[in-house]
Amino acid sequence: MWDSPPMTRHPLGAPFWRLWASSGLSNLADGLVKVALPLAAAHATRSPVLVAGVAVVTTLPWLLFALPAGALVDRVDRRWAALGANTARAALAGVLAVAAAGGADSIWVLYAVALGVGIAETVHDTAAQSVLPALVPSEALPRANGRLFAVELTTNEFAGPPLAGLLVATGTTLAFGAPAALWCAAVAALWSVRGGFRTDRREPTALRADIAEGLRYLWRDRLLRTLAVTGGVFNFARGAVGAVLVLHAVGPGSAMGLSDTGFGLLLTAMAAGGLAGSLVAERVAGALGRTGSFALAVLAGTAMAGAPAVTTQPLPIGAAFFAGGMGVVVWNVVALSLRQRTTPDRLLGRVTSGSRLLLWGSLPLGAAAGGVLGQAFGLRAVFAASALLTLGLLTGVLAVARR
Repeated sequence: MWDSPPMTRHPLGAPFWRLWASSGLSNLADGLVKVALPLAAAHATRSPVLVAGVAVVTTLPWLLFALPAGALVDRVDRRWAALGANTARAALAGVLAVAAAGGADSIWVLYAVALGVGIAETVHDTAAQSVLPALVPSEALPRANGRLFAVELTTNEFAGPPLAGLLVATGTTLAFGAPAALWCAAVAALWSVRGGFRTDRREPTALRADIAEGLRYLWRDRLLRTLAVTGGVFNFARGAVGAVLVLHAVGPGSAMGLSDTGFGLLLTAMAAGGLAGSLVAERVAGALGRTGSFALAVLAGTAMAGAPAVTTQPLPIGAAFFAGGMGVVVWNVVALSLRQRTTPDRLLGRVTSGSRLLLWGSLPLGAAAGGVLGQAFGLRAVFAASALLTLGLLTGVLAVARR
């Protein structure tokens, strides 16, 4: 079992809390957009393939652009990279708000904006995670990551989904205008974090060589490699469930028969679990060890994926989503803190992006698989298959523990 380090309390400092505020604003905007996009798509079409396509193009950049984003983050000032990415997202959301006001918000416009927002997200998230070790002591990373996950989940998944449902019901223009304003506020908050966040480079190298160096480091480290691959499979299953869940829950003929607002509230249960997980992750790892924490996360994720296959009642599905949200965040806090501690700073952007290529690049593949499987065999088949795939990850977790 991977033993957890002793729990030591270190002050996080004012620069960290400015980063925390920027993260909260940015993730609230992200939560609004990522719920508003599929809801707008579901109003435009009832095709599982086309609706799932929104989730595909939103997450596809993690498959196509994660590695160049990591190399970019290791070449430039990481704070400036995050600032530029959020500025781009604000502009894209503003374009969609204007298009909606003019009646031009077709499914293809939604696809284009979703792709652009996803590309900017790869740069922002890689840069933000790479900045953190320069702001807090190594011993404080689990607590700092827990606080960041807490504000991310509170805003992105707890406040964002129900608010997005209300905004979509009011009008698409407001649903995308609000996140544009929030991303601008996030830029202002991060601007106040002073200091340089550029890594020392010995000599100029080609972009391809930089990417290859980061991938070699990730692949040769057994612990980081295993966590990335296992997490990627976990997210493949989550992507399949998330892509078609809106059709299972919302609209005429849906199994659950929820309204747009009700769908947002259902997703809030997952966010509430994630918030709880972010606050207890450090203690869970101390009590169960890292292997026990990962195994617990797999079991909770299995319940989250499988619940819609066995019931249409919102309460038990919400309870499973709460447990799954807690498990996902416990996994993320423990795994991310390990990666930040063990990776040299000059490689952190590239190793982070390589890990996230597997972690988040699997989401569009899972979303596409969920859409095709749902079209061919029905939505319940997607949930059941995802649950079985997630449960199978216990074998990988236990194998790593034995080694």
